[in-house]
Amino acid sequence: MTDVPDLQKLRVDIEKVDEDLLDALRRRMDLAEDIARAKLAAASPIRDQRREDLLLQRIRTAAMARKLDPHEVERLYRFIMEMSVARQHALVTSLPTTPLRVAYPGVEGSYSHQMAHKRYAGRPGGVLLSGFDTAREVVDALLRGEVDLGLLPIENTTAGAMYETYDALAEEGVTIIAELVDQVQHRLLGLPGTKLESIRGVLSHPQALMQCETFLREKLPGARLLPELDTGGVAQRVREGNDPTVAAIASDSAAQRFGLEILARELQGAKGDFTRFLEVAREASPMPTDVPCKTSVMMVLENKPGTLSKALLMVAERGVNLARLESRPLPGTPWAYRFFLDLEGHAASAPIEAVLRDLQPYTTSMRLLGTYPDVKLP
Repeated sequence: MTDVPDLQKLRVDIEKVDEDLLDALRRRMDLAEDIARAKLAAASPIRDQRREDLLLQRIRTAAMARKLDPHEVERLYRFIMEMSVARQHALVTSLPTTPLRVAYPGVEGSYSHQMAHKRYAGRPGGVLLSGFDTAREVVDALLRGEVDLGLLPIENTTAGAMYETYDALAEEGVTIIAELVDQVQHRLLGLPGTKLESIRGVLSHPQALMQCETFLREKLPGARLLPELDTGGVAQRVREGNDPTVAAIASDSAAQRFGLEILARELQGAKGDFTRFLEVAREASPMPTDVPCKTSVMMVLENKPGTLSKALLMVAERGVNLARLESRPLPGTPWAYRFFLDLEGHAASAPIEAVLRDLQPYTTSMRLLGTYPDVKLP
């Protein structure tokens, strides 16, 4: 007669396995907290979608090797990963020194993320980074109090202004507290083994495509240019699309992060170009009057002939240098515009105060966007 398994012993064995699983889960949660501390110190986002996707892929393969249902195991691990992320956020909120919360447009590997890493990595108390799809979403998160600062690209030395950022700056409650300048070196990225001559489509942010226009015209004249939201995201799409005829213009870090090969360097020429970023907050930061500064102003002028030329003449007559002038359509009012001025000088200085006073009669609205240290090109 075949031996009948001892039900009670089997139940005891299962309980032991359950204890082992719970101990392993506790160790995983402890490791998740250690990872959160490392991310805060390194200025890396808590959520790493690329890492999560790779983990789930590995788990599915491991489940099949053990003759387990890979789909059911994936469901279980998705829940465990959510527990880990929740544990990391709980740690962040429990720290005695609250980390600085910073939002930027794009994903890990984008140029905005690279600038955020350079700016905040190693900060005492840590930094909690969050990537958003657009500059407007960054500003909205700032205004809702979900983040303390936003980091926004505003212009590039080759492609010019980033209008989405100017439109986002028009929101009430946003103040510029700093500017940063970073050199941008674009790379053409493709799947491993891809040949340059096989490329038929190039993904990137419209600004990056403009900055690399000469290279694309000379080296890839037949390739379709495919604008996307951010440079880090296009690298991820090339990796996931697995199409050797599609490449991305992105950064070295995006190549490393998404396992892509660098097909070409120095797409903008040997010197590259530079992108200017603005750090924005809900409130202004104190600024000593003896520090070389810029003051940014947004104004809507009266719709009368010669008003703009008169306003610019007022700036010149006060001896104030106009570092930049941009215009953007005024929503809801056809053929009316907001003007954004960067003036060299402190808002509290006599020349800038005089300029703002002189401009007042020519405007229907005017708002000081911020005074912040002036940063020159390296």
